[in-house]
Amino acid sequence: MRLIVLDTETTGLSPDNGDRILELGCVELMHRKLTGRNFHYYINPERESHEEALNVHGITTEFLQDKPKFAQIVDEFLAYVKGADIIIHNAPFDMGFLNKELELAGHPPFKDHVGQVMDTLAMAKEIYPGKRNSLDALCERLGVSNAARTLHGALLDAELLADVYINLTRGQDGLLMDQDDMLDASGKPAARRDYSQLQLPVISPTDEELQAHEGVLDLIDKASGGKTLWRSLASSASAS
Repeated sequence: MRLIVLDTETTGLSPDNGDRILELGCVELMHRKLTGRNFHYYINPERESHEEALNVHGITTEFLQDKPKFAQIVDEFLAYVKGADIIIHNAPFDMGFLNKELELAGHPPFKDHVGQVMDTLAMAKEIYPGKRNSLDALCERLGVSNAARTLHGALLDAELLADVYINLTRGQDGLLMDQDDMLDASGKPAARRDYSQLQLPVISPTDEELQAHEGVLDLIDKASGGKTLWRSLASSASAS
């Protein structure tokens, strides 16, 4: 599955009041691994940044003067994201700006070009209710190093968010072996290994891990409309 992790930096908080995107950064995940095929542009927003926004990203109007306008990169951007599932932290914010930029460039809304859009902020709120769930807070909680992050930057934040997403979803897809891992160097099926004598240590989960696990189960149950088998069995067992 092809995933694109996306982030923007903007001149302010309101696209409806004329604020624009000034940096767009995306990283690609295939089989939950970074491919190195990134998309990154600084963009001339054709307006000044608000002081509050400038303090966040530090990208000056002078620096952006010779950068392309969004309309000049839009076709390349849409070709890059076409059909992919998108991961954004606080998706409504970035989607609002992307939709406005696409509208100004004469294109349909962002959702018409991609698969589903996943909001890691909404996911984190489900898993860690009542806790801080900013990107920095999640990096700290999930052990993702953000030491290089002094100011916000779209590409750096997209790279951090990719690590956060993989940790937030607990790497469950990583339990499935890629077909390539089952082949030897010549491309033939690899010989089976004998693990019958291997003694594996039993490590009990911490309370925080159990809480996170329950949060993931709640997300799955919610997505299925309350039809997950384990919830039904648990209800039947407690009723009896």
